[in-house]
Amino acid sequence: MITVAPVSGKDEIKSYFEKAAISMPEDGGCVVAKSGESICGFCLYSLTEKGITVFYITPEDDLSLADGILRSALHVAASRSAMDARYDGESTEILLSKLGFILDKSGKKIDIDKLFRGCGCKG
Repeated sequence: MITVAPVSGKDEIKSYFEKAAISMPEDGGCVVAKSGESICGFCLYSLTEKGITVFYITPEDDLSLADGILRSALHVAASRSAMDARYDGESTEILLSKLGFILDKSGKKIDIDKLFRGCGCKG
């Protein structure tokens, strides 16, 4: 069984940012998908009182798993009433497009309301 949960320790969060070769922001966060002790994927983001910015999602080749990981990250934001969801990065944009989560490409906005609807994966 795969479980997806937020990482709580700053050092552990930082290690995921380092794996992705991304500089960790002060408000950086991470959700990780695991099957037992094996890591299946993760999502890196920053979270403020107003919103979330998604920087990285892996795996990119398993759309259903990536969808679940993204939804978990967005749920973290929604549970804190941080409903302004955005993204950063070209590979993130490509994956979000395949998952059907892009609301506005020019503003790099994620459709966080899709969190409450089914998967519309394209691919």
